[in-house]
Amino acid sequence: MNTLTDAFYWLSTGLLVPVMVFLLLGFVYALCMLGGFYGHFADRRKFKQEISSITKAATESTVESIDFQFAIQHHPAFRRVLTESKTSEWSSVYTAKALADFEISAEAQLEKSKTLMRIGPMLGLMGTLIPMGPALVGLATGDIATMAMNMQVAFSTTVIGVFLGGTGFVLNSVRKRWFTDDFYKLQFIIELAQNEESKH
Repeated sequence: MNTLTDAFYWLSTGLLVPVMVFLLLGFVYALCMLGGFYGHFADRRKFKQEISSITKAATESTVESIDFQFAIQHHPAFRRVLTESKTSEWSSVYTAKALADFEISAEAQLEKSKTLMRIGPMLGLMGTLIPMGPALVGLATGDIATMAMNMQVAFSTTVIGVFLGGTGFVLNSVRKRWFTDDFYKLQFIIELAQNEESKH
């Protein structure tokens, strides 16, 4: 029994370094995602002006008269859907395919923040529990320095894990709202164009 207990103890203790490395990599990745999010947010403000002009032109004149390559500069995926749909003369089959591709691409983008949101707290919890064993051993033997060092590791990994989870949650929530808004705008413009085509 002691052998089995010792094996589990050393196995769990050996996982501490990989967990800390993954937490560090996750922290760097989260910072990169925040930087990309800021750039996306800046483009988003300019895109709102572009889509406002497009919607106004579509309702006042015709969708066919809009040059999407020129009108949309700050949202390549949005531009690609409308360009492909216009090239296919707003065929329902091709527009459905373009919208599906847009949705799949959006899900792939969201999956990154979802992964961060799920993995971060898991790694943080592992980083919290693993040092508790050596800390309790240090407490039992009166080695306060060892206990303090392990408790410091436990608290630090907890904080980083919560930061990763919180970052992933916020980014996922905001981007999901953006993609949903974009999807409905695309549907609106495509339906306007298809109505124009049916009248002709």
